[in-house]
Amino acid sequence: MSASAMIETKPHPLRVIAAYGVHLFTATGAIWGFLAMLAIFERQWKMMIIWMVVAMLVDGFDGMLARWADVKTYAKGIDGALLDNILDYLNYVVVPALFLMQADILPYGLQMAGAFSILITSAYQFTQTDAKTDDHHFKGFPSYWNVMALYMLLMSLPQWVNFGFLVAFNILVFVPIKYIYPSRNSYLRALTLGLTYLYAAIGIWGLLLYPNTPKWIVWASFVYVAYYLALSLIPKKN
Repeated sequence: MSASAMIETKPHPLRVIAAYGVHLFTATGAIWGFLAMLAIFERQWKMMIIWMVVAMLVDGFDGMLARWADVKTYAKGIDGALLDNILDYLNYVVVPALFLMQADILPYGLQMAGAFSILITSAYQFTQTDAKTDDHHFKGFPSYWNVMALYMLLMSLPQWVNFGFLVAFNILVFVPIKYIYPSRNSYLRALTLGLTYLYAAIGIWGLLLYPNTPKWIVWASFVYVAYYLALSLIPKKN
C-alpha cells in the first residue's frame, strides 16, 4: 500500500478524540456511583439523589453520543457495551442494594436479604446472552432498582409493602416479558420518546425538591409507568 493510501485511510484525530471522549464520559458513571454510596453511608439522601440523577443522565445520553461519535470505528480498542454493563450494574444494582441496607424502608432483619436478592437476580439478568434482544428490548425486569429505591424513598410506604414489591420485581427478572428500550424502540417512537423525556424532566425536578417533593409529582409519574408497562406487554413478533 502506498504512503498516500495509508494517509487517506488513517482516521482523523478529532474523530478518535471524540470517540474516546465519549467512553470517558461513560466511565464517569463510576464516580457518580461511588459518590452516591458515600452519601448513603452518611445517610445524606438528598446528595444520594443528586449523584444517582447524574449517573442516570450520563447513562441516558452516552448511547446517543456513542452512535454519533461512531465509537465502534474510532475507539474500537474499548468494549463500550461491556463498560456500559459494568457501570449499569454499579449504579442500577449495587448503589440501590446499599440503600436497602442503610435506609429504614424494609422490615427489620430483611434489609440484607433484600440487598442480596437484587445483587443475585441482577447478576443473572445482566449476563443473559439475550438480556438485550435483537429488536431492542430488555428480556425480564431490566434491573431498574435505582428507580424502585427512589420511589420507596419518596412514597414512604409501609416496610412490608416495600418488601412485597421487592419480591415481585425479583420474580419478574425471570419472567421473559420484553420490556421496551425507550430510546431505541421502533413503534410509537415519537410518543414514547416524548413521554420519556417528560417523565425524566418532571422526575428530576421532583427528586431535586426532596424532602419536599409534592406528592402529585410522584403520582403523576405513574402515568408514564403505566404507559411503559402497557407498551411492553403488547405481543411482539419473534
